[in-house]
Amino acid sequence: MATVSQVTIRRARRDDVGHIVAMLADDPLGGPRERLEDPLPHAYFDAFERVAGDRNIQLVVAEDGEGAVVGCLQLCILPGLSSQGASRGLLEDVRVASHCRSRGIGEQLVQWAVAEARANGCKLVELLTHHTRVDAQRFYERLGFARSHVGMTLRF
Repeated sequence: MATVSQVTIRRARRDDVGHIVAMLADDPLGGPRERLEDPLPHAYFDAFERVAGDRNIQLVVAEDGEGAVVGCLQLCILPGLSSQGASRGLLEDVRVASHCRSRGIGEQLVQWAVAEARANGCKLVELLTHHTRVDAQRFYERLGFARSHVGMTLRF
């Protein structure tokens, strides 16, 4: 890994939405799904308000030393009955700005999320990654995640 960049991880704010959407769109799978326009479609801001208002979801960003948003992720705390009533953490939309990859930023984000899930009583953390994202799969395995499920999707 290249030089590790220290970042500050904080809750996302409304003015971060454009940076987050840009990172979601800067990706072979995300590019076709997202609408990176100026101005951004209002649907992104509506979604941000729903996420920000949900006490079981934390949308966070990573800021570099100059205050630029260089990464993001969403941690969902899912209460459940299975596993003796254990809650689980679900990681979504883990992204690092393309010009900042391989600097340890993604690792810091994931480690933060795992610690936060544990602090919130979760007994495990899960994530989904597309089967074509082999680099991401290696990254998560390096951080201790194990292949455990077969994912299925029904799109509307």
